[in-house]
Amino acid sequence: MDISKLFDVTGKVALVTGGGSGIGTMATEALVRAGCKVYIASRRLASCEAVAAELNAIGPGQVIALQADLMTPTGTDTLAAALKEHEDHLNILVNNSGMAWGAPFEEFPRQKWDEVLTLNVTAMADLTRLLLPLLKKAGSAEDPARVINLGSIAGTRPLTNMAYSYGASKAAIHHLTRMLAAELGNDHITVNAIAPGPFPSRMMAHVTENETRRQAMEAYIPLHRLGQPEDIAGILLMLTSRAGSYITGGIIPVDGGMSATP
Repeated sequence: MDISKLFDVTGKVALVTGGGSGIGTMATEALVRAGCKVYIASRRLASCEAVAAELNAIGPGQVIALQADLMTPTGTDTLAAALKEHEDHLNILVNNSGMAWGAPFEEFPRQKWDEVLTLNVTAMADLTRLLLPLLKKAGSAEDPARVINLGSIAGTRPLTNMAYSYGASKAAIHHLTRMLAAELGNDHITVNAIAPGPFPSRMMAHVTENETRRQAMEAYIPLHRLGQPEDIAGILLMLTSRAGSYITGGIIPVDGGMSATP
């Protein structure tokens, strides 16, 4: 057993959707610093290009920015086609793109059910389907290809935050993760979900950038702090390396203990 190589992902090819901000950028940085070639894609190409420029200056991996509006079938088709033009295999797919919406239930618009579920669930499933040929080519019994879906603590327990469609979408991601893990094992592909608690991001800015709300949130978390980039890096590198090659179908909390509280 070579412990020094246990978390090695050098030279692997990855795609991180929503890599231009928040947890997507944290995941991208972890993979690049570990020596991966990482494609990142989102609707905001400028954000992806800025992340690519910053991380390419650090290395040792490489970042390539792509634009993709995953809300539409054309968007997922276009992103999959663009990746296939550049690569003949894909070792790591991080399905991170997502959105949230909050409002009292009696005022919650149907449109925000449609939009949130389309981006968070339908687009994730569709993109994974389209990229299966590249994932199958990359995977082997010794080193499977890896699909990592971004779930949430909101999908594991009923939080009273009025983000009804978001919570439902994350619960759906967790269930679909287990379904795909059972089906894709024969193709040497593992499928897991990370279920984060609160991390600094655009989606959480209403809490993390408000001192009173942030302190109240930290007081509720058993470890009494928000998540940090290293917390995402640790679980991601474990799941994408030899260390995690026998883990599939997992819904792994990265939430400072929130999911363990009554």
